[in-house]
Amino acid sequence: MSRSDSIFHDQTPLWTELLPGGHHWSGRIRRGTLLQFQALGAQANVSLFCVNAEDKLERFNMPDSLKAQHTAFLSTGHILMSDLGRVMASIVRDDHGWNDVFCGASSAEQIEKQFGKQTFQDARNEMYRNGKDSLVLEMSKYALGCSDLSATLNLFSKVSPDDAGHLRHIPSDCTHQMLQLRFEMDCLVFLSATPHGLDQSKSYQPADIQLSLFKALPLATTDVCRDACPQNQRAFQNNHRYYALAG
Repeated sequence: MSRSDSIFHDQTPLWTELLPGGHHWSGRIRRGTLLQFQALGAQANVSLFCVNAEDKLERFNMPDSLKAQHTAFLSTGHILMSDLGRVMASIVRDDHGWNDVFCGASSAEQIEKQFGKQTFQDARNEMYRNGKDSLVLEMSKYALGCSDLSATLNLFSKVSPDDAGHLRHIPSDCTHQMLQLRFEMDCLVFLSATPHGLDQSKSYQPADIQLSLFKALPLATTDVCRDACPQNQRAFQNNHRYYALAG
């Protein structure tokens, strides 16, 4: 572990699991823990969506997260803000440096157009999955559906506009890069390790992702996410009030 890792967690994994490229996952991640994502290959992308585990109507809000933090992407020092102005999770480490929030999860049409079609009947677990259907499948386990899914955070993916304003995916080798999310709220987390919707790779080879959960250390006197801007400080104060009133 590097010195920067030890600032935010106790270095003892509570749980680890491999998320194979192209597959999906969901689970409850508790407040006070840190979920680490490590890309095990070049073509990494993880579409992430989360809701408050205690109140599923409170969800990750992309517009507020960007507007409050004056940014067009999320990286180290940024928070995932809910639609009630509270902090769901904090990005305390991001080796990639840019995580797309504009494009959402890939669709079946995008994946088929780029890579062709490979169904379960044809290829079993090697079928070509897309982000949206994968996330909705995981969300259905918690009585949530397509209408509940809004903008996602696309980990390890950078997009950039051209002169005409069209977004394009910027390819990069993400092998061994890590991103760490410290959870400030009990969340139901939904993940899809399918390709980004604008990925122009020639073959469907999304990278495997190593998931590791740690106990997060208490916030220090200064914190890279809480103290990044006054809006973040207010969001943390909203969390403090929320949990104080909840008893």
